[in-house]
Amino acid sequence: MNKYLLGLLAVMVFSCTQNDDTIKVKGSDTEVNLAVQLAETFQEVTPDVFVSISGGGSGLGIASLLNGTTDLANSSRPINGEEMKLFHQEGIAIDSFIFAQDAVAIVVAKSLPLDSISTKQLAGILSGKYKNWSAVSTKNQPINIYGRQSNSGTHDYVKHQLDIQFSPRAKEMNGNAQILEAIKSDDSGVGYVGAGYVVHGGSKGIKTLPVYVESGAAAVSPLDGQMIAAGKYFFQRPLYQYFKTDSYQKLKPFLDFEKSAQGQRLIESAGYYPVKK
Repeated sequence: MNKYLLGLLAVMVFSCTQNDDTIKVKGSDTEVNLAVQLAETFQEVTPDVFVSISGGGSGLGIASLLNGTTDLANSSRPINGEEMKLFHQEGIAIDSFIFAQDAVAIVVAKSLPLDSISTKQLAGILSGKYKNWSAVSTKNQPINIYGRQSNSGTHDYVKHQLDIQFSPRAKEMNGNAQILEAIKSDDSGVGYVGAGYVVHGGSKGIKTLPVYVESGAAAVSPLDGQMIAAGKYFFQRPLYQYFKTDSYQKLKPFLDFEKSAQGQRLIESAGYYPVKK
C-alpha cells in the first residue's frame, strides 16, 4: 500500500468522527493524491477543521455535490451543460475554483522503440484506427489500450482534445495507478495518466512519451515545468473544484490554504503545476 493511499485512509478515518466540522471532498481520481497531501498539511496548521477525501471520478464528484453528499467536488474537466441543468432544476447555485494545473502523460512500456508521438498518431491509436505498433514504430505487435471509464474527467478530456471516440477495445481501468500497473506488465500497452502519478514512483518499467502536434514541431514532455508554465504542452488543463455558493464560508479556510504559498509549494512538489496568473 503506497504512502498516498495510507494518507487517504488516515485522513478519512480521522475525519469520520468529526461530521459537523468536516469538509467532504470527492471526485477526480487525478486530483485525489494531491488533495490528500493538501488536506494532511492543512489539518496540521488548522486542527479544528477536518477534511475527508475520496475519489471515484469527476462525474461522481459533481453528482455527489448535487445530492448533498460532498461539500467540494474535484473535477479534472469543466462541468457540462447537462450537469448544470440539474443544479438549476434543484435551485442550487454553484461556484468553482481552479486550484492547480495538470498535465496528462502518455505512458508506454520502457522497451517500446518509440521516443515521442504526434497527436495524429495518438488519435489513430486510441481510436483503434491503428491496431499494431508497426504503424508508428519498428515494433510489430498488437496495441493494447488502457484508459478510464466514461465518468472520468480525464477520459472526456483526452477524447475531446484529440476529437475521437475511444476504441471499443480499450480496457477501462478504475484509476491512474491501475493503468500504470497494467502497462508495467504489458510491453504492448499504452495509456494516459496524470503526470503527478508518474512523478511519484510510477515510472519504473514505463516511459512517458513527449507529444508534438505536427511534423517538425518540438515534442514536449508533460514533466517539463517550464513548457507547462508557457502553455506549450498539448495535454495540459486546469483542475477544478466545484461547491455550492452557500457553503463558501465553511470551505474558505481550505480554499485559502490551497491558494497560499505553502499550498502552491505542495502542488508543485506533488507533480502538478501552479495556476497561471
